[in-house]
Amino acid sequence: MIGLYIHVPFCRKKCPYCDFYSVGFNPEKTPEFSAELAEKYADAVLRNIRHYNERYDTVYFGGGTPILLSRQIPRILAEIHRTASAEVTVECNPSEMDEETLKILFDCGVNRLSVGVQSVSNRDLRLLGRSHTFEQAKQAILTANKVGFCDILVDLMLGLPGQDHVSLVYTISKLRELPITHVSAYLLKIEPNTAFGKNPPPLPDEEKTADLYLSAVNMLNSARFKQYEISNFAKGGMTSRHNLKYWRREEYIGIGAAAHSFYKGRRFEVARDLREFINSDHQIELVTDDDPDELEEKIMLGLRLTEGIPEELYSRVQDGLPLIPKEYYKLENGRLALTPRGFLVSNELIATLLSHIKYLGTKL
Repeated sequence: MIGLYIHVPFCRKKCPYCDFYSVGFNPEKTPEFSAELAEKYADAVLRNIRHYNERYDTVYFGGGTPILLSRQIPRILAEIHRTASAEVTVECNPSEMDEETLKILFDCGVNRLSVGVQSVSNRDLRLLGRSHTFEQAKQAILTANKVGFCDILVDLMLGLPGQDHVSLVYTISKLRELPITHVSAYLLKIEPNTAFGKNPPPLPDEEKTADLYLSAVNMLNSARFKQYEISNFAKGGMTSRHNLKYWRREEYIGIGAAAHSFYKGRRFEVARDLREFINSDHQIELVTDDDPDELEEKIMLGLRLTEGIPEELYSRVQDGLPLIPKEYYKLENGRLALTPRGFLVSNELIATLLSHIKYLGTKL
């Protein structure tokens, strides 16, 4: 089975750290325009679902702010051929998660929410340009749980200005009180084409950021959120089945402006152009120029996971292992995996290993 990603490029406002493709969408100021745009975008998504005509076991609405299309999501899901046990995720902004909207999503088959909490500090949330307070995020999650959602993910940012060990302990203690199953803990990264890229905030230095990440790993694991990927932690095996497709190099189709796909052995993307996507009979597939070697990609993606890579893969790069400090990796049960310290410098470690790759007469 393959996965389906649907990109919803609508936001009420752009967060200063965000480099994802999105356009302004404000029904309160322009209700007729916004309603028409939402319908046209949903129509284009439906045309493409019919065009590919596949069956899916994961469906992920990302963005942007997909919950802004809550009225259109039911008719989109009604068109999707999916397994009975399909994981269906919608990314949510806490300020949009009222009970009526959540009921619409739950009743149409959405069974997983990804909530952009980012911080429990209202000072941090203002700095990040978020439209919610932590109190609103907490209430939104409690409301979602009351409606019936049992699989709720929260995003958490690390390495924020002024963040220290004390504030991190407090943050994770507050998250532990919530009915959540998954935490995605990301280091704040300054992208050049963002507001933060043009006017960067004062961030902690590399050593302090590394300490914050390692502390978060330890505290989340202690709170029964088991790490399974560089930035992802889940309770009771509630991993993101959709995102695991990316890291295990399984196939998925991306629909929508700026969406990416790995389908029938090909990688392609859609232009970051809302109008072109809406006006095309089916989305134009732009083949990426930097399509990576299959063996290299399996090693690179597999080493993002705590399960690591099997011997058939790490044997191809084992000549590079003596160049890597032993605290950065482990060899257990016939698999090579990076440690949390290794994850912090994973790009450098993987580049070192790939520079010693052996193809043994064939590329794979």
